[in-house]
Amino acid sequence: MADLVILFTSIGLSEQKAKETLKNEVLSSALKDAIAQAQGLLGSTDIDKATGTLLYSMVSRLREPRRLAFLTQHIVQRKITTELQVSAALDYVKSHPQDPLDEKAFESACGVGVVITPEEIEDTVEQIIRKHKEQLLSERYRFNMGLLMGEVRAAMKWADGKIVKNEVDMQVLHLLGPKTEADLEKKPKVDFQVLSVPCDQWFKTEAKSLMEQLRGEALKFHKPGENYKTEGYVVTPNTMNLLKQHLEITGGQVRTRFPPEPNGILHIGHAKAINFNFGFAKANNGICFLRYDDTNPEKEEEKYFTAIREMVEWLGYKPYVITHASDYFQPLYDLAVELIRRGHAYVCHQRGEELKGHNVPSSPWRDRPVAESLVLFERMRKGMFTEGEATLRMKMVMEDGKMDPVAYRIKYTAHHRSGDTWCIYPTYDYTHCLCDSIEHITHSLCTKEFQARQYLVRSSYFWLCNALDVYCPVQWEYGRLNLTYTVVSKRKIIKLVETGVVRDWDDPRLFTLTALRRRGFPPEAINNFCARVGVTVSQTTTEPHLLEACVREVLNDTAPRAMAVLEPLRVTITNLPSNAQSDVRVPDFPADESRGSHVVPFSKTIFIEENDFREVMEKGFKRLTPEQPVGLRHAGYVISVQRVIKDASGKVVELEVTCTSSDSAEKPKAFIHWVSQPLQCEVRLYERLFLHKNPEDATEVPGGFLSDINLHSLKVIESALVDRSVSTAKVFDKFQFEREGYFSVDPDSTTEKLVFNRTVMLKEDPGKI
Repeated sequence: MADLVILFTSIGLSEQKAKETLKNEVLSSALKDAIAQAQGLLGSTDIDKATGTLLYSMVSRLREPRRLAFLTQHIVQRKITTELQVSAALDYVKSHPQDPLDEKAFESACGVGVVITPEEIEDTVEQIIRKHKEQLLSERYRFNMGLLMGEVRAAMKWADGKIVKNEVDMQVLHLLGPKTEADLEKKPKVDFQVLSVPCDQWFKTEAKSLMEQLRGEALKFHKPGENYKTEGYVVTPNTMNLLKQHLEITGGQVRTRFPPEPNGILHIGHAKAINFNFGFAKANNGICFLRYDDTNPEKEEEKYFTAIREMVEWLGYKPYVITHASDYFQPLYDLAVELIRRGHAYVCHQRGEELKGHNVPSSPWRDRPVAESLVLFERMRKGMFTEGEATLRMKMVMEDGKMDPVAYRIKYTAHHRSGDTWCIYPTYDYTHCLCDSIEHITHSLCTKEFQARQYLVRSSYFWLCNALDVYCPVQWEYGRLNLTYTVVSKRKIIKLVETGVVRDWDDPRLFTLTALRRRGFPPEAINNFCARVGVTVSQTTTEPHLLEACVREVLNDTAPRAMAVLEPLRVTITNLPSNAQSDVRVPDFPADESRGSHVVPFSKTIFIEENDFREVMEKGFKRLTPEQPVGLRHAGYVISVQRVIKDASGKVVELEVTCTSSDSAEKPKAFIHWVSQPLQCEVRLYERLFLHKNPEDATEVPGGFLSDINLHSLKVIESALVDRSVSTAKVFDKFQFEREGYFSVDPDSTTEKLVFNRTVMLKEDPGKI
């Protein structure tokens, strides 16, 4: 083992790389053979690092051992001297398995003997710089130099990359001169300008509206058709032609899409994505597609499709068109066939459990002949394999080490739209960017799941479009929106439903959008919340009370007032005749009485809140006691206790009082709300579903999120009383019950009995949602 480490390091490998190589027996054996053959050809044990690097590159990608000596000979004889030639050589031997190998054709395909002089490189670079001179002078060092490199390499395939880069750098320097201080300024981050306001001052400042954030200089996004200017964008010889065609189709219009999976209900995090995608398009006079990513028929249900569309429209957005990934099953399949033909995909028989994680071994079928993969992929489509027996994998190594992601898998499950036409279905990794390409999306705006993976998905996205030579949109990532005291995972919400902790996906204690709507959260408040959070690259974790503050702002201006008594105490006014009744006019919005009013009856019997009365006076208590009168809101009366009536257990069940006009009585310390001849209703009061901020954090909740349930998260009052002004209320109508909070009519309401959900209290209570 130690001898092999010494052998491998002798050709230029680091000790760590040598030890890693030894873990792969096939690779280490092949490398040992290649070194032995090279030493034999050289007549020496000394192999220079450049040759050693090429040998290692060749051996690590070669899956046809019988070509090892042939390729080693060409490297040692310096007929193959660059990585580009190594790749071309491997492609040639893979596509020509027959013997004998046509050496002349091989060397032609690999650029053997092609000599490109420095003068030729200089002339080519000069022509291409002249072509882009105006833009270079305008943008200076912010110009995408990769575009120049790409065009030179396209014109001179076998030119030495280092020489090309040096020539490009030198001619750009000659044209622009040295970098100035302005050139050295950091490029603006590609994200929103975050509101740098502490949470406790969040609502004390005037935040920018969503449209203001999504318009103009607040975003440093590329303009339609200028995709190539984006950092990391891969330019190919056909890029500019594809972008020209793209602009002819779109007319330079901004195009975005919101692509949810129809396997669950949208949650508060999706609200940010909806606002970002639809809002960015709207702010820039563009269009936004609602595209269902319906590629997994096992988990998709019609109720999810319907709920997703309803939630998008509820938030105030209208899709330009509704599409489905399944609309493109045939073109996606055709593109997969083309990917195989180009040598970028292969049929693999490794099982799912073998592919989990990031350090999976290379597939033994990675270099199977193209013709063979084409036949096998067709057999997959025809249902000639069992589930899990074969997949189509893309020849791509992602930056996080994940190798050859799956493009197609077998599922013998009928699809809700295509029925049993297909038994193979594309994966998200394969479908996402190609659907964006087909729909000519200009800005593919995606949630970045983890901070460290900001550009991981983007590079694979570019790779697949370029591998197929199709229009390549630009993917931009932004951070997820997370809330404390909740879970939003579909799997965990299903667990809460199955165990009976919550009723369903729209239980008002959840933070799904259907649950928030049922609870009474106005869509404008959710949109305002998203705007105030801002769409940033970093993940955002906020507390529910910040969302609540947005809710109060909206409801304070939109929810008409009514009076309701949740825990009623009967009050009889003894100095009124038994048939006494009058009408009391109550303003819908006391701060602006011009916005309307409603009438409620006032009679001999009224009801007040139990906790608005104390039989024994307590310090600081300003409401009704035997010694202390209290005013009745809007009625124009002050009442004083004459007699306290109790039941057998000693509980106060009724008060007998007298009333005096507030014009003649001494001004009371407080005014309380009341109802007379009311409607009986059910009221549901909510608190946090979980006890800890992070119920999914094992260090905070060792027993798991199901052990963290707040057993007092729901209180149902079945015999609350409300004034008759709400009798014609419809589902989701919202009211401010004076002194109680904001309430919304629940879908469980019937013509016989209204049901109200408390949306939020009038003031923030850190202990409640």
